[in-house]
Amino acid sequence: MSTKHAMADPTRPLAGTRVLDLTQVVAGPYCTMMLANLGAEVVKVEVPGHGDDLRYVGRYPGREQHEDYFNATNNSKKSIMLDLKDVEHRKVAHALAKRADIVVENFAPGTSARLGMSWEILHALNPRLLYCSISGFGQTGPESDRTAMDPIIQAVSGIMSVTGSPDSGPCAVGAPLADVIAGMFGAYAIVGALHAVKQTGEGCYIDVSMQAAMIATLGPRMGGSLNAGIAPERIGNQNPMRAPSDVYRTRDGQHVFLMIHHDRVWAPFCRAFGRPEWVDDPRYINNRLRCENRDELNRLVHMRFAELDADDITSRLRTERVPCSVVNNYVQAAADQQVVHRKLVQEVDHRISGRIRVVGPPWLINGESARVSAPPALGEHLADVLSDWLGWTPDQVKQFSSADSPARRAQA
Repeated sequence: MSTKHAMADPTRPLAGTRVLDLTQVVAGPYCTMMLANLGAEVVKVEVPGHGDDLRYVGRYPGREQHEDYFNATNNSKKSIMLDLKDVEHRKVAHALAKRADIVVENFAPGTSARLGMSWEILHALNPRLLYCSISGFGQTGPESDRTAMDPIIQAVSGIMSVTGSPDSGPCAVGAPLADVIAGMFGAYAIVGALHAVKQTGEGCYIDVSMQAAMIATLGPRMGGSLNAGIAPERIGNQNPMRAPSDVYRTRDGQHVFLMIHHDRVWAPFCRAFGRPEWVDDPRYINNRLRCENRDELNRLVHMRFAELDADDITSRLRTERVPCSVVNNYVQAAADQQVVHRKLVQEVDHRISGRIRVVGPPWLINGESARVSAPPALGEHLADVLSDWLGWTPDQVKQFSSADSPARRAQA
């Protein structure tokens, strides 16, 4: 592990750790972004002249020249361009791997071997290397070569089957949840494995499956399925074990989510809701009976919400410690006063886009959040990385970037 850049900063516990990032799109980049947000030096290897495919996704009117989707999952990294199919470029990649602590890739299984960047090859060059592969279905097994995208994993993992209403049919979650969760599990496993590498001096190989990560994320909802063969049904925004629990439309046209999660909340809810007569109604006196009579109770709650404005009722319910919230869109969520207080959204100066906003690390260490740096422009840090990691002179960097190199040809 390099100590050149290590700092005594508790918000950056991975400072001095070098990561060679061979990932693109979402799952892999999210993993390496988490490592970068913990202070690791992450060098992202991109295809010359093109880079990560996500650089070209999600461009919209008014910001056609900006890489907002890419920037959302690649802050605090460095970018270099290497053509791993080119022999000379692959030699450079191998030299970087010798000096790295971690390599992360999310190619389709078998691709890293064809590119000469597999665990077996790099482990032989650097026995201390920690190598992580993230793929849709894992590196082995009867479906390891199956094509995977986030909605495919949502479908095969079961979460799509319980998302939506009885009439809507299965619905995908409105964010790339499987990609992000796989990246998080990858970062979690890497940080844990670093302790073993420090103790033994021997690197290890981590195989993260998006399918497995998504099933693991289902948590307690898998209890009945694993042990009683129960397949939950879609019930929209209701909770199968709590009532009332749903999204309700208010008089002023907003939507509020409410959940009565415990019997002790029932009486405070009824008082705040202006229905004190419900407290002792024999149909609703405990959660079991409320669930048995959920349809009628939910109808009454919907009717009452339609008589109230969102700010008024949420204020009253929160005063009584009843779990509820107005349903925010993404713009409103980022502007929430608690999000602002915790400085989750940070502003950084991007080389091309100027001042942009990104989501920083969602944790605080000793009450502080680590500051993130701007996402990299394509190939922005080649000279810095070759000089810092490999000790190259400016003349060597210039020669490598000359007109006969794949990187320079792609830029021309």
